[in-house]
Amino acid sequence: EIESTTDYTFSSRSDSEIVIALYLHHGLNFVHYLRGEFAVVLYDEEQQIFIAVRDRYGIKPLFWTVQPDGKGGKRMLLAAEMKAFLPLGWKPEWDVRSLKDAGWNHDERTIFAGVGKIRPGHYLTCTAFGHVEQRQYWDMTYPDKNLPDPRTPEELIQGVREKLLDAIRLRLRADVPIGIYLSGGIDSSVIAGMVTHLVKTEGVALGSQPASSRVCCFSIAFDEGSGFDESSIANRTADWLGVKYEKKIMNEAALAERFEDAVWHAEHHNPDLNFVGKFALSEVPQECGYKVVLTGEGADEHFAGYPSYLDDYLREPDNAYDAHNTLSESERLKQFDLAETAAKDYYDSVGADTSARGASASRKMLNNISTISSMAAFLPRVFAPWTDKAYGLCDPQRTIANNADGATRAKILNSWHPLHSAMYIWSKGHLANIFLTCLGDRTEMAHSIEARTPLLDHKLTEYINGLPPSVKLRWMPEEKRFSEKWILREAAKPFITRELYERKKHPYSAPTTWPRDGPLHKLLKGLMTKEKVEQLGFVDWNKVGGLVEKGFGEKGDPGAMRTALVVAEWVVIAERFGVAQAEGKF
Repeated sequence: EIESTTDYTFSSRSDSEIVIALYLHHGLNFVHYLRGEFAVVLYDEEQQIFIAVRDRYGIKPLFWTVQPDGKGGKRMLLAAEMKAFLPLGWKPEWDVRSLKDAGWNHDERTIFAGVGKIRPGHYLTCTAFGHVEQRQYWDMTYPDKNLPDPRTPEELIQGVREKLLDAIRLRLRADVPIGIYLSGGIDSSVIAGMVTHLVKTEGVALGSQPASSRVCCFSIAFDEGSGFDESSIANRTADWLGVKYEKKIMNEAALAERFEDAVWHAEHHNPDLNFVGKFALSEVPQECGYKVVLTGEGADEHFAGYPSYLDDYLREPDNAYDAHNTLSESERLKQFDLAETAAKDYYDSVGADTSARGASASRKMLNNISTISSMAAFLPRVFAPWTDKAYGLCDPQRTIANNADGATRAKILNSWHPLHSAMYIWSKGHLANIFLTCLGDRTEMAHSIEARTPLLDHKLTEYINGLPPSVKLRWMPEEKRFSEKWILREAAKPFITRELYERKKHPYSAPTTWPRDGPLHKLLKGLMTKEKVEQLGFVDWNKVGGLVEKGFGEKGDPGAMRTALVVAEWVVIAERFGVAQAEGKF
């Protein structure tokens, strides 16, 4: 198409050359013609401008820093991993304020001082005279909450189905075999089901494999008694679809064995072992000779799959869909009171801090959505006293609220339904900086696995974002319950089992209760010594010294376990990166 509409002649078969051709023809507008998962850098020698672009959702990472060049000047360094700066003379230091106010998770900062991220949907330019800036080329948006949507549910379901099939079809193009990550949830299962449908009905090939080849799916399994194992459901789905199914069994020893390597590749902390499970999962396709997989990330963010979304959905009526809404106003008010209590109880049960769920200026900035309280619920309260004097009040909720620009906050206050506001804020923080990093690209590329995310195809998500809230979270009057991701379930119905269609969401996590004297207990005891913790410089030993013993055993405290994991991960990062001890700067 490019050759037929321009005078550009390709000199290779590399898909990266498309970027050059688009740039020469469209200038900086080339970004609007890119679709999918990408991080791109190019240099225009004639214009003397350097350009770095990150995809719309931040599926692919891109970090940058300005460092001395050894000749009295400075140079800009960019890489997909921060560890790539180490051989170039970078001396990492903790960004303690970013750790305290969660800036690493919610804005363009990282856990390291002076190292930033190119934001999702942005490009960075650097001119020869040294001016550096980031500019946005794409953002999520939502319809006016008071503008009626005349479309029927059937029309909307068909629209989602067609656009998701198209997003999957496009991602089956490759010169290597393509597999699928399959869990016990609807997100990955609908992808597996639609891929199987495309292979059988359209003869679509899975990359370099002929259409006659069986679809291959990959999974991991935890101990059945843990309450976190979904492999039996995934196995039944694979049997129903008639696909090959490869899985790796994960026990405590396997998680402990991979823990430090997974942290090294993730390059940030996470109060859960789920990223270690994802690290192990990405070994499976590699062992089977696959280099590309399709994954289900992005469904919860766009179809309202998280428990924290419910009370924000109920915060206001869905005036855009009165004609087809199954939830009466009286029922909404009743369920709203129940949902706020249920959200607090849920986060209490998983070891989160729910003490800051009340009214605040930060919540007022975002039309009082409570999702930001849920997002800030896992901040470890372990910092040394000097950090309070050095950095003042560090409020993660204010960081989250400030991360949305003024124009967006105006839409949140005046135009968007609270559910859509919550989905926007979550996607800018947790999706981009946790779910697509330590649960995405970082642990996948650690094993040279390229993951493709059809549920984050921007043509699909632009359509989904334009749908009324009440087709994402749907009240089921006969059953007296809400169905999360309702429209995805309906669009997926022909391609998944009845078991999955009716199943309530189970968040991807790893077990949080482990026995004393087991592999994980011994690992964390070895990492969280007084000497190692105090070497960090910003953690108060008096606050963390007993966490490991408190977190393990039959009556282990999940909150203590999660905090212990975070501190242990900081120790691993400090040792492997050679991070200097943090010191008070007043």
